[in-house]
Amino acid sequence: MVPFLGHGIGLRTKHFPELLEQGRRADWFEVITENFLHVGGRPRAVLEAVRADRPVVLHGVSLSVAKGEVVCLLGRNGSGKTTTILTVMGYLHPRHGHVRHNGRDIGALPPYAVSRLGVGFVPQERGIFPSLTVRENLTVFARGSGNNAWTLQRIFDLFPNLRARERNLGFQLSGGEQQMLSIARALMLNPSLLVLDEPSEGLAPMIVEEIIGVLRGLKREGLAILLVEQNLRAAFAVGDRHHIMNKGEICFTGTSAEIESNESVLRNYLSV
Repeated sequence: MVPFLGHGIGLRTKHFPELLEQGRRADWFEVITENFLHVGGRPRAVLEAVRADRPVVLHGVSLSVAKGEVVCLLGRNGSGKTTTILTVMGYLHPRHGHVRHNGRDIGALPPYAVSRLGVGFVPQERGIFPSLTVRENLTVFARGSGNNAWTLQRIFDLFPNLRARERNLGFQLSGGEQQMLSIARALMLNPSLLVLDEPSEGLAPMIVEEIIGVLRGLKREGLAILLVEQNLRAAFAVGDRHHIMNKGEICFTGTSAEIESNESVLRNYLSV
């Protein structure tokens, strides 16, 4: 079951039971978007539990995402990537510091309010409604108007496979089609910032290439994108800057070329 936790956001709580039940909060955390999104804080504990006996999760995380830029969070499993974006999306809340979008502090807002302010979320589990058709999954979250608004026509032009499957139910789609639908649904909110959690996971290389092309196109249109990704080839193909996380800290920041040429970073933080 995928509970509805926010406007356009579905999350399988079984993947985050301890995190959500413990009610962890950020001790110091900032995300800004002068540009669109910034996360930052003092060099001290960032995400810790409400109760004193809970472990600290993040430490001094600081990052920003500009309009028309793709920023990637890289690192091994358990390094803090998903925890970071759950804080951006309002599932977790900072005790000190800031999460800012378009100059507004959104750190205390619930997920549905964050979404309404223009932050689209593509969760790792996709979160589509399996009992709704493709068209219904898209139109139930449609928001905004104007020349640049995302419409069904624009979505189907971007994802032709969804046009062919628009009357099919969510559970009848392939994994790749479900991922396309998850991205499309987030776009129907007309976001200024798009947050994606491992969109290439479990997909065939051909579908991954298609998603890379979609993200490149969205970047050219000026969308700010924060991407968590385990697939280094995909991240290096689309990312402008990369933050590598380890044990809840950002331990290295650089471009694709800088990381690819740094054997020490690849060996210590990104190799399996």
